[in-house]
Amino acid sequence: MKKKIHVMNTAFRDGFQSVFGARVFTKDFLPAVEACREAGMTHFEAGGGARYQSLYFYCNEDAFDMMDSFREAAGPDADLQTLARGINVVALDSQPRDIIDLHARMFKKHGMTTIRNFDALNDVNNLIDSGKSITDAGLNHEVCVTMMALPPGCSGAHDPDFYLKMLEDILEAGIPFTSVCFKDASGTSYPSVIHDTIKRARQRLPGETKIVFHTHDTAGTGVVCYQAAIEAGANQIDLSLAPCSGGTCQPDVASMWHALRGTDYELDLDIDRVMEAEAVFKDCMKDYFMPPEAKAVEPLIPWSPMPGGALTANTQMMRDNGILDRYPEVIDAMGEVVRLGGFGTSVTPVSQFYFQQAFNNVMFGPWEKFAEGYGKMVLGYFGKTPVPPDPEVVRKASEKMGLEPTTDNPLDLDEANPDKGVAPAKARLEQEGLEVTDENVFIAASCGEKGITFLQGNATTGVRKIEPDSHREAADAYTVSVDGESFVVRFDSNGKASVDGRSHDIKVSEGESAGEASSGASGKDLSRLDAPMAGTVYKIVAQPGEQVAEGDTVVILEAMKMEMSVGAPFSGTVHEVIVKPGDQVTAGQLLATLS
Repeated sequence: MKKKIHVMNTAFRDGFQSVFGARVFTKDFLPAVEACREAGMTHFEAGGGARYQSLYFYCNEDAFDMMDSFREAAGPDADLQTLARGINVVALDSQPRDIIDLHARMFKKHGMTTIRNFDALNDVNNLIDSGKSITDAGLNHEVCVTMMALPPGCSGAHDPDFYLKMLEDILEAGIPFTSVCFKDASGTSYPSVIHDTIKRARQRLPGETKIVFHTHDTAGTGVVCYQAAIEAGANQIDLSLAPCSGGTCQPDVASMWHALRGTDYELDLDIDRVMEAEAVFKDCMKDYFMPPEAKAVEPLIPWSPMPGGALTANTQMMRDNGILDRYPEVIDAMGEVVRLGGFGTSVTPVSQFYFQQAFNNVMFGPWEKFAEGYGKMVLGYFGKTPVPPDPEVVRKASEKMGLEPTTDNPLDLDEANPDKGVAPAKARLEQEGLEVTDENVFIAASCGEKGITFLQGNATTGVRKIEPDSHREAADAYTVSVDGESFVVRFDSNGKASVDGRSHDIKVSEGESAGEASSGASGKDLSRLDAPMAGTVYKIVAQPGEQVAEGDTVVILEAMKMEMSVGAPFSGTVHEVIVKPGDQVTAGQLLATLS
């Protein structure tokens, strides 16, 4: 009798994040969920992680409505699992205890049954309150140890001894759990470490404990890593379905089924029926733009462990901002950022901190500008890193950010922050005239201003779909060269324009260009305020006619999930703001004029 290995289907959460940056409309994939249900699949990753905020930020959808629809499609008996980031829950920043508790209650209310819960720093203190809240809400708590391979030449953490110490700390802290997951978001842990870790965990835990292993195929080793985990005693592995499988995603169900043929193990599913469901899923996703890097093996990933769920999201943002050519430099710089940052696991949000800091080091010079998350991490504001960060990096972060290092419990810091928690979220809803419900409170707390924008009905969409061939054929196409860089601009029959496949509002008229800042109607000399880098206009802070002091923020840009304030070069008056929120801008583009 072969041993059955349980499978969780990650296609509709991690698969979406790893391929499409989590930007998928709910109505488009529900037929595939129903097909998987008909195929006998009963365990799905159904939300959380980046599939929470992304719905408000990019899809103009409510994540709670999505979870309700998922439950209906999957059936009443399915185990629907979400992903949480310890004290960050589903946000990129840490939250106080009342929001952590509200997270668990709201996800239970909207049909979830299990929450996989991890801390990117492997700081057990960050799992205590969240684990209790998940359990108290009546949910299964799958506690995590996060894994990755250190860049070659590094040591001091992320070996079996380190992971077993983390497991011992979880047990000693008395954190309630129903299963244990060893989670490798970057796909860089190698088979010998995986086998040794899970074998020792199996010996340490009660025999009936469910042990789960999770990895990605980014380095091309996902299947062999899963084999190592199974042989060491793992009960469950995470697999996906094409087109959201392989490469940056989990291995495909079919690939793993094939690898286990002739062994003592088999997957607990009917492969023929699952392949029928996979065909439905491929049809559901046929209109979505598939970035080529999502399906590729990246041999260099062990030198700069970038998770599959973050790799394509970051390349897509760079592609959107016209700076994808700088990606190799950023990935190369990421190795140093990891080595000097204290060896937090490269999984959200730390993976984003690593990438943002590497991005800043490339674009602005090494350690000249600190990404807020990375700087706060090395300064101790998210908990204790596995090893102490480089002292010189800590010194520079403190100097650049105006923050002192801390060893305080981040939960206690959040509890003392008057801008965090249920009360300020309620106050903000009331201020905006929005309905005060538990769901809206959580949206406001976890999504900030973008959550408020959604609740006001002003959210925009940023889902990348393939432009229909009929539209392209009917469009007039032009190649425009700007500073030696070529862009394809198409105008359809309605005058709507797209640049390199992305829609923009473009107006062409006779007369002097508005981009030439020389003098205004008053005759006063005007000075330009230009974008320091490519990005999206997030907010206009100073309006025409307002007085600003030197350094005051006029426009806030967003790039690579970072907000960047563009300040006045001198004290004066804002004459004209050229851009509006949502506009894509390039480096050096005129944002505003001042006098």
